[in-house]
Amino acid sequence: MTRAQFLGSGVATGEAVIDNHRLARIMDTDDTWIRERTGIEARCYVHPGTSSSDLGILAGKAALADASIDAEEIDYIVCATQTPDHYFPGAGSMIQHGIGARTVASLDIRQQCAGFAYGMQVTDALIRSGVANKVLLVGTDIHTVFMPYSDATWEALYSEDDREVSEQDYKWNSQWRHLLPLFGDAAGAFVFGASEREDVGIQGSELHGDGKYAHTLHVPGVGSRSRPMVSQAMIDEASWVPVMDGRATFRFAVTKMPEVTKSLVQATGYTLDDVSLLVMHQANLRINEACQKAMGVSDDRVHNNIQQYGNTTSATLPLCFHEALQDGKAKEGDLVAFTALGAGLHWGSVLLRL
Repeated sequence: MTRAQFLGSGVATGEAVIDNHRLARIMDTDDTWIRERTGIEARCYVHPGTSSSDLGILAGKAALADASIDAEEIDYIVCATQTPDHYFPGAGSMIQHGIGARTVASLDIRQQCAGFAYGMQVTDALIRSGVANKVLLVGTDIHTVFMPYSDATWEALYSEDDREVSEQDYKWNSQWRHLLPLFGDAAGAFVFGASEREDVGIQGSELHGDGKYAHTLHVPGVGSRSRPMVSQAMIDEASWVPVMDGRATFRFAVTKMPEVTKSLVQATGYTLDDVSLLVMHQANLRINEACQKAMGVSDDRVHNNIQQYGNTTSATLPLCFHEALQDGKAKEGDLVAFTALGAGLHWGSVLLRL
């Protein structure tokens, strides 16, 4: 049986490190408040003009180098993003061109924070079916694009001094103090290749979606439900900023992520004791701590890096796994479980044998 074998990974992040103290300059928050509720200490922002495909290209090239694979060997590209460079086209073809690949198929998928897990299942299906032999899977998101800050606010955030903002800007920014500090900009990429070995590669996946809860986390404006898609009223109200029911999202995550991981492990003939590393979507450290406890996984088998990067949506799983590999938390032969939940709602888990 042909399996999708992991060959290499690469990442890219925003250049500007924005810690909680900088955010406290521009809105009603502080380091203690953010750390206690989310575990986040800092996040990385790109500078204006850097797009999701730009970061995706950097991560893709790094993954190819790590896998010792030439871009011309890639015969399919899967890109998970909720923040493409343009309304259309998607970012996949831009990544294809940017890495120097042939004119291969490039597919964009939109499952938000669960996007990379969905992408792993798509990649597995492409390789198992014989459609592709080597696949580049990229997760990339630029969240600074939906932060409705004034030029003066951005200058204060990027400034090394203790620059403050006007009272009007401070009040405006504070409307989203529960949401905007969560997010950062990053990309991560995996290279997969076809293998006939049964003891390596993606062992299985289980994914779910339920539109009944779509409004738990969504963007209220800028879409086909509105005519025109963008109006002055939307701009005035910043209706391109996501709306989140934080408590409901928390409840779903701490229930569904452990539930689907346990189900997948059992269905593939393993137990949680067989899992050497658990990689969870990095949305909130408190969510991950609750999920880890629910699954009974020890600290040495978990890696979290939300503390330094915040929530990077489709980039969290590859970014977290790449760091865990660098830290020596996973090695050849290990079984790794990936799990995530995102807007849609979408959630699921994937098992990968290194």
